[in-house]
Amino acid sequence: MLQHFFPQPLQTGFHNQFMVKGQLVYFINIMPVKFIVGELQAVIVPSLVSAFGVFYMRQFIVDAVPDELIEAARVDGASTLRIYANVVFPALRPAVGVLGLFTFAATWNDFQWPLITLSGGEHPTVQVALSNLASGQFVLYTHVLAGAFLATLPLLVIFFIAGRQIVAGIMEGAVKS
Repeated sequence: MLQHFFPQPLQTGFHNQFMVKGQLVYFINIMPVKFIVGELQAVIVPSLVSAFGVFYMRQFIVDAVPDELIEAARVDGASTLRIYANVVFPALRPAVGVLGLFTFAATWNDFQWPLITLSGGEHPTVQVALSNLASGQFVLYTHVLAGAFLATLPLLVIFFIAGRQIVAGIMEGAVKS
């Protein structure tokens, strides 16, 4: 049943197909951004979906949710929404947590895209603000290093709190069946 939604990739030209999909997703995500340039949504919206996230979740779904489990829920009379909420999503929770952490870390550390879309804005991201602190003729390295320390604190807190999800997601993929 899941193969209907996530078909197997072609054996020939997989690399080219994967590269085109990654570029296509990036292009599709950027298209609506031209209307919100200069706002924080221009940084958030394109990073919500990535080619890595789609590929990672597809691979996890194929391995973690067997068709027999979904068919058993159908036999029990569950609707599609109930199957997703009570069967599929609990099995996907570690992968969703890991993907959320990786997406947050990548978005938090992104420099070039916020520099382009928020150029001249009054609310730069942390990395753009650090770059502004470090650029110029006279650089106060105490301020730059204090800013770098403060920029890493949210990442450390998030990874410390959600570290169990990372371990569970990694261990889920490491178990042989």
